[in-house]
Amino acid sequence: MKSLYLSLDMGAAGDMLAAALYELLDDEKKQEFIDKMNAILPEGVCVAAEPNVKCGITGTHFAVSVNGEEELSEDDHEHHHHHHEHDHDHDHHRDHHHEHDHAHDHEHEHDHGHHHHEHRGLADIERIVSGMPLSERCRNDIMAVYALIAEAESKAHGRPAELVHFHEVGALDAVADITAVCLLIEMLAPDSIAASPVRTGFGSVKCAHGILPVPAPATAHILMGIPSYAGEIRGELCTPTGAALVRHFAREYSHQSEMRVERIGYGMGKKDFPQANCVRAVLGKTDEGSGEIAELVCSVDDMTGEEIGFALEALLDMGARDAYYIPIGMKKSRPGVMLCVLCDKARREEFVRAVFKLTSTLGVRERACKRYELERGIEAVQTEFGEMRVKKACGFGVKKEKAEYEDAARLARERGVSIFEAKRLIESASCKAE
Repeated sequence: MKSLYLSLDMGAAGDMLAAALYELLDDEKKQEFIDKMNAILPEGVCVAAEPNVKCGITGTHFAVSVNGEEELSEDDHEHHHHHHEHDHDHDHHRDHHHEHDHAHDHEHEHDHGHHHHEHRGLADIERIVSGMPLSERCRNDIMAVYALIAEAESKAHGRPAELVHFHEVGALDAVADITAVCLLIEMLAPDSIAASPVRTGFGSVKCAHGILPVPAPATAHILMGIPSYAGEIRGELCTPTGAALVRHFAREYSHQSEMRVERIGYGMGKKDFPQANCVRAVLGKTDEGSGEIAELVCSVDDMTGEEIGFALEALLDMGARDAYYIPIGMKKSRPGVMLCVLCDKARREEFVRAVFKLTSTLGVRERACKRYELERGIEAVQTEFGEMRVKKACGFGVKKEKAEYEDAARLARERGVSIFEAKRLIESASCKAE
């Protein structure tokens, strides 16, 4: 199984995450990524991967320029120092250096005079993203990350999420950072993503709203339920963008589990600290069938089918590995259901709380289960019907494949055949392509 681990000992920022993931690609894919990013981003926006060294470690800085000028790095801590004359949500940049005295000790060498960022809402961001030639999955990931930020800003400022307007988080350089991470995750196609607890830094940060604590309110909201700690560095190490990307993609927060490491990437920030200012990404293989999951079980006899269905959908949306129910007989011959939820062990407490919230149960049982699984992936196959996606799995001496449902359904509608025939056509074409 292909596993990705993110070491966030120096926090998380969009550009640092993008750079670390970029380093996991081979040389051919690296150029393909840069070329694709520069082709799909709005006119005037360009990205580049620049070599960078921190504490003797060589890594990459992900640079974004707009109309020929490099934008402020997302690693430029103190992202709240843009003094706008209206009340909008915070931007996402780190290390902006300003001539005032407060808790942060970060730097930025640019003159802020040339940054005239537009203020965009979710609808504006969606229009930009919908115009990019990306897969549906990638576009959905981008918008999900922005939705997390909008919800957090909504909580912080007491306004509906749809009325939240982004300034730096909505700027084109931020669109580039978030798009880059989502595209890289798609290109790397890990089967599992885990992260270390998030280091946030501590102190205070000055913004248009006044002086706020670190982590900033929006960041703190996004990190709710995720293991995090302040550490010894005064300043803002985790940005709202970085927190939202980690929350969206990571499914487990712990020390790195056993894996056969194949590639390591370092995404560098601009600021220098005694500790290397970077995100480290590790890509490797875990033993086939290795790993444990938690099985959470409860029994209920006083919920309707619609209520149980709503609970199942919500649990799956949270990232449960699986969720289902089994009809059972309960006390006094009452018909009921046994609800089963499979989840990563690191998130079991989160799912226990969700089961209590979403169901009428008064108790939840937990079992640790050894999980055996095939190594899985999705491949795009060129066929006479166009590009089709095929799910492939292998391990334990077997190989399996089947057509992606959405592609099969589209082909079935286009050709007026059954879904079974459409799947057969795609899978047959996949075999010929091999």
